[in-house]
Amino acid sequence: MSGSSMFVPPRRTRRGVALTLVLGTVLAAGGVSGAFRDEGGAPARADGAAGPASGPAAETAAVAAAAAEAMAAGKSGAEAAEEVVSRSGDRWAAVYTAGEYEGLRQRLDGWYVGVGIWVRRDGEERIEVARAVPGSPADHAGVRPGDRLRTIDGVRAGGRPVTEVVSRLRGDAANAREGSAVELGLQRDGHRWTETLRRTRLAAESVTTRRQPDGTTLIEVGSFTKGSGEQVARAVRGARGGPGVLLDLRGNGGGLVGEAVTAASAFLDGGLVATYDMRGEQRALHASETGGHSRLPLVVLVDGGTMSAAELLAGALQDRGRAVVVGTRTFGKGSVQMPEELPDGSVAELTVGHYRTPSGRSVDGEGITPDLVVRERAEARARTVMAGLARGS
Repeated sequence: MSGSSMFVPPRRTRRGVALTLVLGTVLAAGGVSGAFRDEGGAPARADGAAGPASGPAAETAAVAAAAAEAMAAGKSGAEAAEEVVSRSGDRWAAVYTAGEYEGLRQRLDGWYVGVGIWVRRDGEERIEVARAVPGSPADHAGVRPGDRLRTIDGVRAGGRPVTEVVSRLRGDAANAREGSAVELGLQRDGHRWTETLRRTRLAAESVTTRRQPDGTTLIEVGSFTKGSGEQVARAVRGARGGPGVLLDLRGNGGGLVGEAVTAASAFLDGGLVATYDMRGEQRALHASETGGHSRLPLVVLVDGGTMSAAELLAGALQDRGRAVVVGTRTFGKGSVQMPEELPDGSVAELTVGHYRTPSGRSVDGEGITPDLVVRERAEARARTVMAGLARGS
């Protein structure tokens, strides 16, 4: 079982909340907790101290007991676990079938089923295509960056959270498979049209790097999958000699926390990245002292789709005075979940702790407030800030 997380669309109880958060809402913080040897290692049990169970440990035991009792009666262990989870009051609790959990793990390992569209919010009501993955169904259909995404299977896209838009693009449990169809309503320069695409297996290119005409290096991180932290570090090393780095975390739902810490290490000279409590025990995450520590001017772009591990990274760079953060307030998911495999192979998770930024700010329910709040043309404003930082460096 992997220390990882992903998303799927809304479910009948809490799975919709947890799974639609795109690589970050649920198991992402499992990598923080120390419950895993590494991203792909088997989990160790972490049920709290010896003695009578209480708090998160008691809730985990109750979920496991309900699942076992249901299976003994010939019923679904996952459904019984969901009933307990739904009553727990835990906002981020979730239950996955074995197949769903495997899908999350595969995506963190670097692939997913979709049509190859990256989206971003432009203002309050507009969702537009940020990128069409080369060779993807969207690319073959002629979808281009800047195209407005109006509808998905007839449902209006504008005004919805980026995470929900991505979830609808990838499909729900019934159709998130290779070959399934999704109908997109698109608009370009006043021309509106409908395109039906078929989902396929795609590499999860979570990090893209582009050198801009002004010499600035733009690093877009869609999620923190395996190896993405080192990809960021390589991009930063390649940016040396330029005027600065624009780190785009908009729409990044998080992922493997260890990868976010590796990314932080490319900008920080060691030191604290975040603190967190897990079942009452205080722990800390530190940047590597050999990570590169680029001193290039840095601007970080965030929005309401920036979550979990991505918020951890943005908060650390902001608190340490290493970056100017531009955009809108982030989602506010700063809790730690622990996976528990149930007798039928399904996986239940309950919150076991919360993390804080280096200055002690809580992220959960609060998010990260940018240094410069910008709702429209955020990237253009970020470039203006970058130009000012470059002149002053």
